Order: sequence, then C-alpha cells, then structure tokens
Amino acid sequence: MKIFVINGGQVFGHSGGLFNKTITCATQQFFEEQSGFEIKVTNINEPYNPVQEAENYVWADVVIYHFPIWWFQVPHGLKQYIDVVFTEGHRKGMYRSDGRKMDNPNINYGTGGLLHGRKYMVTTSWNAPATAFTLPGEFFNETSVDDGILFGFHRMNAFLGMTPLKGIHFHDVEKNADIETDLGHYREHLNNIFLNKSVENVHLSDSYH
Repeated sequence: MKIFVINGGQVFGHSGGLFNKTITCATQQFFEEQSGFEIKVTNINEPYNPVQEAENYVWADVVIYHFPIWWFQVPHGLKQYIDVVFTEGHRKGMYRSDGRKMDNPNINYGTGGLLHGRKYMVTTSWNAPATAFTLPGEFFNETSVDDGILFGFHRMNAFLGMTPLKGIHFHDVEKNADIETDLGHYREHLNNIFLNKSVENVHLSDSYH
C-alpha cells in the first residue's frame, strides 16, 4: 500500500509547526515499521515541485493530511499548496473537469475526479477543547469538526474522487498539551485503521471522527 503524507503544520508567527511535525514523524515511523507499505512525505514549509506533488497524489493509495486549524481554516501555506498542486493535477491524473456536461449543466457537478478508489485521512490540531464542539451553548453549536470546519475540505477531496478514512482531531494542544497521550491515541488509531482491518473495507459510515 502506498501512503502519501502531507505535513501542513506551517511555521509562521508564534507557531513552530512542532506538533504536526511530531505527528508526521509518528506516521512515518509507523509505516516504516510495517511490511507492505511504501511512504512519501511532503512538508509544505520546504520547497516542492508541483508536478511531483500531483504525481504523488496519483501514485498514492492513501493520502494523509496533518495540519493545525488557524482561524477556523487550513493554514495559508497548505491552502497555497492545494491551489498550486491541484491546478497542476488538472487532466494529469487528479481530476478531468467538474463533471458536468454541456447538454445538462445542472447535474453531476463534482463528479470529474480521477482518483476513485483512493482514500484519505485527516488529522487536525486545535487550541479549542473537544467540549467546544459537544456541549450545548458552547462555541461550535454542537457541530463536529468534520461536519463544520472541515466540510469544505472533505468535499475538496471528494471532488478528486477520494473517499475518507476515519480521522482524528487533537484538542487543547496550546494550553493543556499532553503529547505522549495524544501520540498513544494516534498510534492506536493507525493500528485500528491500517492493521486491524482492511482499508478497502472501511465504509463511509465509519469515516468521520
């Protein structure tokens, strides 16, 4: 199985990107310790070749994204990476068009992706505690990360034809970080997704965390 990992933990302002670097290293170590996996890793802070990055998407069976949430969006370096690489991937294996036909342009939008059969997984890191998403009256109105902030991100990957694996979100990492506990939960998550059952048999109903 071919795994393409994108470290979107941008170095900017007071952020050194260290948490997502740690998670990325844990991902790399996990797959390198198993048999039957190939892995490629991109760090959006380092120079990259858009042509090669688009080819990495086409090469991969699973794309794994690691990034923090900044102001309720992906960091601007990751957004730039997506804009540049996805543009490069147009009609080069990532997507053909938006999927519509001239004879009926009102239907089939978003069906022009070329990465069908591929999976993706997302981890995010937050200053917000998990309870901000679950308790009545708290900031996110009882809306989950995946159904709220990441809704557009998930549709972006669906546009390419990919389907989601269950992700994991790390909360309260600025004020109450517990890196060892987070890493333990993450390793368990990787085991459950990639070793304890076939990725091909993960259903969409299992996908969002």
